[in-house]
Amino acid sequence: MTLTSPETVGETRGLPTMGPEGTRLLRLLDDTFEGWGVAAGASPMTMPPLLPAADLARLDYYDNFPHQAVVATSLDLERRATQPFSADTGRFPTAALEQAALGLPSASCYAVYLTHQGHRVADDTLVTICSWCFRKETHYEGMRRQLGFRMREIVAIGAQEHAEHHLADFTARIHAFAAALDLPLRKEAACDPFFDKGSSKAVLQRLTPVKYEFLYEDLAIASVNTHRNFFGDRCDITLESTGGPAFTSCVAFGLERWLSALTRRHGDWEAATQAVLDANARLRADASLAAGPVI
Repeated sequence: MTLTSPETVGETRGLPTMGPEGTRLLRLLDDTFEGWGVAAGASPMTMPPLLPAADLARLDYYDNFPHQAVVATSLDLERRATQPFSADTGRFPTAALEQAALGLPSASCYAVYLTHQGHRVADDTLVTICSWCFRKETHYEGMRRQLGFRMREIVAIGAQEHAEHHLADFTARIHAFAAALDLPLRKEAACDPFFDKGSSKAVLQRLTPVKYEFLYEDLAIASVNTHRNFFGDRCDITLESTGGPAFTSCVAFGLERWLSALTRRHGDWEAATQAVLDANARLRADASLAAGPVI
């Protein structure tokens, strides 16, 4: 397979490697965030790294995020004979490729909604996943901005109250974790266009933000997002209780971006890792105190 997108970057741009210290911290963070989801009742799932482009188009992905889109295709073996790989440019010419029918999503949650399409779900469904995501950017910068990166998400599907409570709960978790890490974050409204820009939902989004980002300095490292019943409608996900369309919301953590923030704040891999271990221990102790003695 080969990836194609406008103004394809060089082979290594946006695709940094990570040594053992960074890998250890990334796994520790992912275990932490997954643990939050599982403790809340989420079912861990594994999603495919590619999705049918037709399915993503049905979710308005290529209308709303064309600047980020990356697609995948195969070599056309017949045309490749006359359109070979160019060592000078480091690229296959477009004529040597099949038409692109697969997309690499920019967020993990798209696969969750597509996996549940046509299903009836419980009003309090929760799923947690960690997937590779891909975004075409104007520039790349270490772990702050990458072509390929990992995103842990906890996704709520169900009743409106469930979707809203999910975001409130995890907003509190993020604030508590950041405080325990001594990592100052600010919460800001963002405006990713999940909906058709001309629709009534898009108008409502401008009045009531549907996405909030948590930023360290100028870098968004987590977000909470509500999609109302957009994905429930588009994917025909219905509620067992009423038969109506499900509401969805998600909490997302850009793992490499957390590494960047933590190492900038604490100085090096060892100090950043210890900060996460200490924060987890502190939050567990606080939870035990809040629960009170077992009688």
